[in-house]
Amino acid sequence: MEVTALCIRQLMTVLLLLIVQVDFSCSQTADEAFPQVVPNRQQHFEHDPIEVSCEGLEGLTGWRVMKKIKDKDVQTCSAEWSKSTGPCKITNGYQTSDSGQYWCERGGKKSNIINITVTAGSVILESPVHPVKQGDAVTLYCISKPTSTNITAEFSKNGHVMESRSTGNLTIESFSTSNEGLYTCKISGVESQGSWLTVRAAPSSHHAPQLSLLLWIGLGVLALLLLLVVVLLVCRKHQPNIRDTTTVSYSCQSSSTPQTVSEEASEAAPIYSEATYALVTKPKKKKDDESLHHPVYHTLSLGRD
Repeated sequence: MEVTALCIRQLMTVLLLLIVQVDFSCSQTADEAFPQVVPNRQQHFEHDPIEVSCEGLEGLTGWRVMKKIKDKDVQTCSAEWSKSTGPCKITNGYQTSDSGQYWCERGGKKSNIINITVTAGSVILESPVHPVKQGDAVTLYCISKPTSTNITAEFSKNGHVMESRSTGNLTIESFSTSNEGLYTCKISGVESQGSWLTVRAAPSSHHAPQLSLLLWIGLGVLALLLLLVVVLLVCRKHQPNIRDTTTVSYSCQSSSTPQTVSEEASEAAPIYSEATYALVTKPKKKKDDESLHHPVYHTLSLGRD
């Protein structure tokens, strides 16, 4: 029974470790997408609505969106602490009060930090809020307000002109560390604020095979433990139920010979000096035989010599 319980505990432990490992590997990528910003870009026009949300981070709700504005203390995105959980909705964005760093907090946990820039200018650069995964393609858009008929945009990196595009966008294929830097764009001589683009390292090529190997090893261990449990249960089911018993046998005779009691019974039974019992015999009745049935008395001595 103890061996069976131990096997079951080991089985549950291995299963739990596998679940945690897979969940951790999957959640690492998912959590890098928080905080989420709508519209999904670093720069925003003044008076435009902005929403920052942490709901769903680590599969949980009730996160607080925190922010750090330049020259100000850390505060909740919402004006009131009691209403600071859940998405932070900024109805009218302002450069002085909403440009800064944003992140999620819950029970001592803290997410990645993102930057949001609210500008009073007429041109913004639309770029990813989060670091770009290494090897992915990223497209930058140059947007003017009000919309201009001349959408030719000039893109620059670290103060150096890269190229001009009549489509108003620039795509960087296979983003890498060499593409990191401060990007700006310009339409009709009006330049946007700068936005930093950084790279996020891609998972190592052997990570997936290692995870697959771990799963196969875990499944093999589970199968062996399960087989062991089944074998133990089957053995216990077919094991005879042996109990300590005391066998007492009696020998009875219908003749006048005194009835004897086995030695085992005499040792287990209480000691009495003498006992009398009656043995009634009922012979078959013969024709014309009206004989009476007489009991035969015997004296049984139970005392020890």
